[in-house]
Amino acid sequence: MKIYHNPRCRKSREGLAFLEQNGYDFAVVRYLENPLTRQELLSIIEKLEVSPIDLIRRSESVWKENFKGKTLSDQELVEAMLQFPKLMERPIVVHNERAIIARPAERIKDIL
Repeated sequence: MKIYHNPRCRKSREGLAFLEQNGYDFAVVRYLENPLTRQELLSIIEKLEVSPIDLIRRSESVWKENFKGKTLSDQELVEAMLQFPKLMERPIVVHNERAIIARPAERIKDIL
């Protein structure tokens, strides 16, 4: 199991704490420090069973300044997240072939 984690995000810290408190074996991926590859991001999107726009944090200033109001293809949205990893919703927990945006943290149970 992996958690894609941003330590500055309260919801991400809550997801990490949930995994720790429940004794799950997992790896932490600090995706802002170690950006995802295109293949990793596409794999996560597939496991989440969402469109790329559903993984975008549209409240982020980088979204508002660079992308708001534009019509972007899925490929362009993926490129935006690769260029600006902060745009990704968090935390994301991946377990085997399933993934979830763990907001709230208890949603993690849904993929176990």
